[in-house]
Amino acid sequence: MSAFEISSVAVDLDEFRRSLSDPACGALVVFEGWVRNHNEGQPVLRLAYEVYAPLATREGLAVIAEAKARFDIGHARAIHREGELEMSEPAVVVGVSSPHRDAAFRACRYIIDEIKHRLPIWKKEYYADGSAEWVNCRHCAAAHAEHDSAA
Repeated sequence: MSAFEISSVAVDLDEFRRSLSDPACGALVVFEGWVRNHNEGQPVLRLAYEVYAPLATREGLAVIAEAKARFDIGHARAIHREGELEMSEPAVVVGVSSPHRDAAFRACRYIIDEIKHRLPIWKKEYYADGSAEWVNCRHCAAAHAEHDSAA
């Protein structure tokens, strides 16, 4: 089990939470990013993620290490899916355990924002009208800038 993983299979959410358990930690924050049925006014049927795994893994581990250095947390872990995902499947899961909740919330937010901004992961949306399009997260750059200014 690594602190950051790319996975082509569904995430076992119970195992994920157990992997962050620590008697010294009184808080656990988990973010699950799910496939939703719409984007920018278009009905979405499913998604596909393509990942350049060597770089994504290296950068994902760097993000986790940064969060551990920046925030008073015990453990952090993230898993991002690759391949085709159906409606309501978790596409990304981030978890942080820490002695106190504030650090867990802030570290979890930092990790998901940095993953979305920095990792070579591309998303293709398949729409109800039969079309498909590669999309990016234009909101991610703003969140990344927010973290930079808070540092």
